[in-house]
Amino acid sequence: TYAPKLVLLDISDINCIQDVAKEILNCYGCVDILINNASMKVKGAVQSISLELDKKIMDANYFGPITLTKAILPNMISRRTGQIVLINSIQGKIGIPFRAAYAASKHAAVGFFDCLRAEMEEFDISVGTVNPTFICSYHRQPAPGNWEASIWKFFFRKVAYGVHPVEVAEEVLRTVSSKKQEVLMANPIPRVAVYIRTFFPELFFAIVASGIREKMKTEEE
Repeated sequence: TYAPKLVLLDISDINCIQDVAKEILNCYGCVDILINNASMKVKGAVQSISLELDKKIMDANYFGPITLTKAILPNMISRRTGQIVLINSIQGKIGIPFRAAYAASKHAAVGFFDCLRAEMEEFDISVGTVNPTFICSYHRQPAPGNWEASIWKFFFRKVAYGVHPVEVAEEVLRTVSSKKQEVLMANPIPRVAVYIRTFFPELFFAIVASGIREKMKTEEE
């Protein structure tokens, strides 16, 4: 039994992450389970988001978790045991308009951890990803009379409500105990949207474009 230790770090600072990883390993000798659970998000049209902010989002959501993972990985490999879990997002599966930087970072993270999962198989290291919709502590009600009624919003209104942090925490425990490789935490409609994006991409693109046109029309009225 080890005494708990709280260490603060800046997930977007590579040097800070590496220093903290060394501190943890020096303190405990090993890490049995690593759960990557930190991210940043920004909402806005592509042309309105600066490259500096794009990079900041990528540093936190992509380079942050992979830096921490790479810092802990040699210890797990040498012991030939361990579990790595990434709390990611449904936006690592589908891109939602006005969240390009966030979606890009989440897509990148999915790609990295998919590759890592295959590579760690020989070392008996389990790699899992949990992909919820938005994580929130309450359910927001849509404002009446706007573009919530559009086809696009029909697909994504459930996404906007998100899932409660407790639900995510419970799913992470199940993922660890069962060594699940990938979990999609979503209500039926956004879950279907993921499959439509995979098997009927042109239909998905048309639905998304329809929602954008409806939004612009509503804003002009």
